[in-house]
Amino acid sequence: MKIVLKQLGRYRKEAWLCIGLTALEVLMEILMPFVTAIIIDRGLDAGDLPVVYRFGALMVLMALLSLVFGTLAGKFAAGASAGFAANLREAIYANIQRFSFSNIDKFSVPGLVTRMTTDITNVQNAFMMIIRVAVRSPLMLVFSYAMCLIISPRMSLMFLIAVVFLVAVLGSIMAVTLKIFNQVFHKYDDLNASVQENISGIRVVKAFVREDFETEKFSKASSTLRKMFVKAEGLLAFNNPAMMVSVYFCILSASWLGAQFIVAGDMSTGELTSLFSYIMSLLMGLMMLSMVVVMISMSLSSIRRIGQVLTEEPELGSPEEPVTEVADGSIDFDHVSFSYKKGSGKNALSDIDLHIKSGETIGVIGGTGCGKSSLVNLICRLYDATQGSVKVGGVDVRRYDTQVLRNQVSVVLQKNTLFSGTILDNLRWGNPEATEEDCVRACRAACADEFIDRLPEGYNTRIERGGANVSGGQKQRLCIARALLKNPKVLILDDSTSAVDTATDAKIQKAFASQIPGTTKIIIAQRISSVEHADRILVLENGRIDGFDTHEKLLETNAIYRDIYESQVKGGGDFDQSA
Repeated sequence: MKIVLKQLGRYRKEAWLCIGLTALEVLMEILMPFVTAIIIDRGLDAGDLPVVYRFGALMVLMALLSLVFGTLAGKFAAGASAGFAANLREAIYANIQRFSFSNIDKFSVPGLVTRMTTDITNVQNAFMMIIRVAVRSPLMLVFSYAMCLIISPRMSLMFLIAVVFLVAVLGSIMAVTLKIFNQVFHKYDDLNASVQENISGIRVVKAFVREDFETEKFSKASSTLRKMFVKAEGLLAFNNPAMMVSVYFCILSASWLGAQFIVAGDMSTGELTSLFSYIMSLLMGLMMLSMVVVMISMSLSSIRRIGQVLTEEPELGSPEEPVTEVADGSIDFDHVSFSYKKGSGKNALSDIDLHIKSGETIGVIGGTGCGKSSLVNLICRLYDATQGSVKVGGVDVRRYDTQVLRNQVSVVLQKNTLFSGTILDNLRWGNPEATEEDCVRACRAACADEFIDRLPEGYNTRIERGGANVSGGQKQRLCIARALLKNPKVLILDDSTSAVDTATDAKIQKAFASQIPGTTKIIIAQRISSVEHADRILVLENGRIDGFDTHEKLLETNAIYRDIYESQVKGGGDFDQSA
C-alpha cells in the first residue's frame, strides 16, 4: 500500500485539499439541523419572526458554503485520482522497461497489461471514493453521533447498536469477497492472454477455420469470470438488507422513544426534528461507507498486484562501477551452463567452452531446441549464465554497463519486430543520429534497398504496427539494416535470413565481409548455405557443443553436420536452389 501511495507525487496537495474541503462541507451540513431546531423552538413556537429570518439567512449561507466546498472537493478529487493513476502507469511502465526477460516471463505480458489497465482503473476509482466519500462518511458518522449525544444521550445508545451491527456484517462480507476478487484478477490475466493470442495469430485461426473453437474457448473463460463476479456481487448484495435493517431499527426506535420524551417534557419538537435529521445523516454515512467497503474490496487485490510490479527488481542490472567500453568483439564462454528455471535441473546449455576471435564469422547450426538462441542471448546479457562466465572483449558481461554492452552487441532476434512509423523511423532505432545516407548504406548492405526503391514513397513509406504491410523477408532485411546502423563490435543474426532466398542471403553475407570486416558475426541458421562460408561453424546438440570447426573439416569429422548437409544438398538443395 505504501509503495503504491508513493506514486501520488505532486497530486498529494490536491488530495489534502479535497479532504479539507470535504470536512468543511460536512461541518456545514451537520450544523444546519441544529439551526433548524433553533428556528422551530425559538422562532416558530415562540412566534419570533426576526429569529426565523436571522437563522433562516444563516441556513441559506451555510447551504451555499456547503455547495461551494462540495464542488471544489469534487474537482480536486478528480484531479488527484486521475493524476495518481497516470503516475502509477508511468511508474509501472518505467519499471517494466528495466525488466529482464526472466522478469517478464514471471508476470507474463497479459498479466502486465491487466495491471496497467483494469487494476489501475480500480485503484483510481477507489482512491477518488476514499478521499471523497471515505472522508465524508466517517466525519458524518462522528459529527452526527456527537450531535445526537448532545440532544439525547439515552437515545444515542440505540444508534450505537445499529452501527456495531452494520460494521460486523460489512467486515464479514469484505473478508470473503476479498479472496474472490484475488481470483477474479488472475482470471482477467487468462482472458487477456486468450484475446492476445487469438488476435496476434488471427491469420492462422482463419487459415485453419478455427474461429468457432476460439470463440468457444473465449466464451468459457468469459463465463468463468462472470460466475466469479456474480458470486462476489451476490455476497456484496447483503449490504443493502443489513443497511435497511439498521435504518428501520433507528427510525422506529427514535419515533417511539421521541414521542415518550416529548410527552414527558424531556425533549422539544425542534430537538426531535433535528434528531431525525441527524439519524438520517448518520445512516447515510453508513450507506456511503458500505459503498466504500465494496470499492476497497475490489481495489485491494489490484493494489497488491500493482505493488508486485513496482517492487520487482530486475534480475539483470549494471554493477556499481561498470565497465563503459567494449574493447573488441572477442567472445569467450568459460564452461557455461544455463537454465531458464534455476534449480529445475533442466539446462538449456551445459558446459559450453567456446572461444571466438574478434572479427571472425561464426555459423551456428543444430536441431530445434538445441540451445542456439539461448547461447546468443547470453552474449548480449538478455539472461545471465547459471554457471561459468561469458566474456565480450575479454570482460565478463556482468561487469559492463548494460546499455554499453547492448549498444556494442547488436542482435537481430528470431522474432523480428517493426514499429509503426516510416522506414527511416524504424531504421533509426539502431542509431537515432543516422543520416538518410547512413540508412541507405545499411539497407544496401542488408539488400533491403531492392524493395525500398520500388516503393512510391521510398524510405518515407509508413510501416504499419508490427510490420503488417511488409513481407517476412522484407521485415528481416529491415531489421538487419537497423542492427548494422549501430556499428557494433558483435553482430548476431538469430535465424534472421530464413525468409529470404539463397541468392539474397549470399549477397548479405558478401556485404558483411566487405563492409564490416572487423565486426564479429554470429549467424544462426537452419540451412547449410547460410553458414558454410563462415570461418568456423558451431554444431549444437541438446545444449552441448558437438563440433566446432570449418565446413570442410566438419563434413569429415562430425556426423550431425554431415547428416544435415546431405539432407539439404544431396537431398534436393535449399528451397530455392537446385540440387
